[in-house]
Parts: sequence; structure tokens; C-alpha cells
Amino acid sequence: MPSQPPNLPGFSYVRVLGSGGFADVFLYEQNMPRRQVAVKVMLAEVVTSQVKQMFQAEANLMAQLSTHPSILTVYQASVSADGRPYLVMELCSSAIGHRYRTEPLPVPEVLSIGVRIASAVETAHRAGVLHRDIKPSNILTTAYGHPVLSDFGIAATLSEADVTEAIGLSIPWSAPEVLLDETSGTIASEVWSLGATIYSLLAGRSPFEQPGKENTSAELIQRITKGRPQPIGRPDVPPRLEQILLRSMSRKPSARQRTVLEFIRELQSVEAELGLPQTPIEVAMDDWALATADDPEERTRVKGVIAVDPGAARRRRRRAAPATVAATRAPTRTIVRESGASSPTDQAAAPARVSRALIAALVACATLVVVLAVTAGVVLVRAGASTDIPTVRDLSGRVSEGTIVFTWSDPGLESTDTYQVTVDDQPPSSQRATEFRVDAKPGQTVCVTVTVNRDGKTGAPSGQKCVQRTGSP
Repeated sequence: MPSQPPNLPGFSYVRVLGSGGFADVFLYEQNMPRRQVAVKVMLAEVVTSQVKQMFQAEANLMAQLSTHPSILTVYQASVSADGRPYLVMELCSSAIGHRYRTEPLPVPEVLSIGVRIASAVETAHRAGVLHRDIKPSNILTTAYGHPVLSDFGIAATLSEADVTEAIGLSIPWSAPEVLLDETSGTIASEVWSLGATIYSLLAGRSPFEQPGKENTSAELIQRITKGRPQPIGRPDVPPRLEQILLRSMSRKPSARQRTVLEFIRELQSVEAELGLPQTPIEVAMDDWALATADDPEERTRVKGVIAVDPGAARRRRRRAAPATVAATRAPTRTIVRESGASSPTDQAAAPARVSRALIAALVACATLVVVLAVTAGVVLVRAGASTDIPTVRDLSGRVSEGTIVFTWSDPGLESTDTYQVTVDDQPPSSQRATEFRVDAKPGQTVCVTVTVNRDGKTGAPSGQKCVQRTGSP
């Protein structure tokens, strides 16, 4: 039975929403501004100093991260009159956590949910935070149908993860190394949990749950640490998607996707292969993070770094050097002082001879600089051509039923090559298909650039193609 709902100033109790091992969730109506909210209240019997610290950490973390469109919004946090901490949160539905057990979720919906929730996790990682409890029941849905990640109650910072204990972990979606107590959480274990969660939404069960057999905690731990997931068993699930999920749930952390962003791009590539509009990656940009760099609290966060190509600086210095040398050394090389007497005519002609010699020398040096620059350019072009990375040269776009469709011809990809598709200023998406779809609002203009990636090296970019969806915004 749920606990007695606390009396909260400014809120009117409505009904119980749910109950868990650490807290109950109630529906309240906030008086000003008037709206319905979910209030998570800690159970009195579990309120210890450690639990209070966890609760405070959850409130702070969710407040910092909840501006992300796929992270549950927290409005406020406090302690009730009876001493129980509580969180006031956006009211969302837990339908996804119930639906997948009763009906198969469509593959396009699962891919979209996966990209959005993984974007939330990637954002948390960039802020130096591990969620440590990613599972279907922690994916809620807003009133507008947008999936959001909730419950950062056992989250930890990346630096603390190896020295803190994992409390209240969910066995079916926990990585082998976490269950074996080798670590309380890493980026690799988060990738495992994301893969297990998406697998669950497709299969209607957790990856190592076997229908008709014993599925106790001990049995699940044994299977997770020793075995492989059962096949999903759905003909509409692409084999490539199943391979991506199997890789994410590899027993060896090093065999999984290196980052959540890499996992997202692989999901996007499946969307492209199925001809679906690609769900955008929602990650805070570096310039937004740098805008708050003067905040003293920002010193504890992991910030983005603007990459500078040192080779470009060296090339600029090399190009500038010959001109500088020519300007400073030319006079010492071309002015020749003659010994012996000279006539007035000779004395008058000397400056002219020197000027002409100086001009000729400068012209010769300038010509030499141009020749060297052209030669260097040819060498660089040949060096670039030696990598033989093809370039997309016929990128085109059109509007089709409210979606902007970009297409191009295969310039000669090898089996391991991929296209890197960059939309406006967003992080690039990786795919093999020669078509890329973007949902756009009426009046919105979308610009796309395509490059070919080979063995981690990127070739020359295509020309940017911009398409505007017609209609009034």
C-alpha cells in the first residue's frame, strides 16, 4: 500500500500514481500556476542520511539536465512537514513501460524512442553523469507523445562511479560487469543497458528472460554473465538492428559501441535503410555550454572542447614564411657594393641600378613563392588523392509529403565505408544508404552536407544542399 500523501503548501492532493521500493508517486494539482504535477515522495521507513543524499543528488541532477527534451522536467524539490523529501515533476504517462509487455511496439517507434533516449544519456555523459538505471519503466511519455528519461535516483558522476556502490540496480537491464561487482557503472555499461532496453521494447521481454522457464534473479544473473540474448523472434526486425543490439550487449565492454553517440548513429543508419525519417540527435552544442563558462558551478562539469587543426596553423606559417624571407633577405642578397672610385654619373646611376636589381630580385622571389605554392598545392592534392576517398558530387533534395528527402549517387563506396550526413550544425549521422530524410516544419529550410568516411578518415565534403519546405510556418 502507498504511504499517506503529505500535506504540501500550494498543492492539492488528487490520487496515487504509483509505488516503488524507495518512494511513492502521487498526482497533485499545483495552485499557482495551476497545473497537474507528479510528486515523488520518499518513504518514511527508508529515509536515511544516505537516501537523503541520493534524493538531493537526483533533484540537482534532474534540474540541471531536465532542459533536455528527452529528460523528465523537475519543477521543484523540498522536504514535507513530516520530514519526507519530495520532487515535483512534469506529469507524464508510464504507458511505454506497460505497452511493451502486452503488444509489440512498431520498429519505427522503437528506433525513434531509442535515438531520443540515447541522446538524453549522451547529454548526461557530456555533463559527467551516469544514469545507472536505464530500463523500459524509466521511459515515460509527455502529453505530446515525446519519450523522456526519468529516475536519476542512483545516478553518479563519472569520477564517482568506480568508488560508489550501485544501489537498487535492475538486474534484467544491468551489464555483466555491474552484476559481477567489477564496477558500479561506466559508459560501456550504459551502452549495454540502452541495448537491453531497446531489445525489450521489441521483444516484449528482457533480453535474458525465457518464457516458460525460471526467471529468478539468480537465473537472470547467470544468463547475463555467461550467455547471449535469445533472438527477438520478430520477422519485421531488420537483422542489422538485431546485430547492433547484440554488439551493445557484448559481455566484453571493449566489444560494444565506444560511446552512446556511436550507438545512436547506428540506430539512425537502420532508420535510413528502412526509408524512415531520421530521428535527430538531441545533444547540447558546445557554444551553448561555453556561454555559461563564467558560472563558478560550471567548474565541476565536463565541457566541450573546440578542436583546432594544428596542421592548418603550420601550413599557414609555411606559406607566410617564404614571403617574409624574401622581403627581409632580398636586399642583402642583391645589393652589391663596388670597390674603387666612381664618377658622379656612376654615383647617380648606382641607386637606379640598386633599385632595378632590388625590384628584379623581389619579382624573382615572388615568382619563386608562387611556384612553390603551386607545387605544394599539387603535392597536397596528390597526397589527398592517394587516399582515394570518393566525393559525393550530385547531392539533390526535394520535398515529399511534408518530409525533405536528400539523395545522391554512390561515388564508389567500399564495403566498410559510410556516409557522414551533417544537417545544419548538428552532429553528423552515419549511414550506408544514399537517401536521407528530415522532418521539417512549413517554411523551414534544411541544409545538408555529405562526406565519405573510410577507416576513420573523412574525404572532401559535397557541396551544401539547402531545401525549404513550402507553406506558412
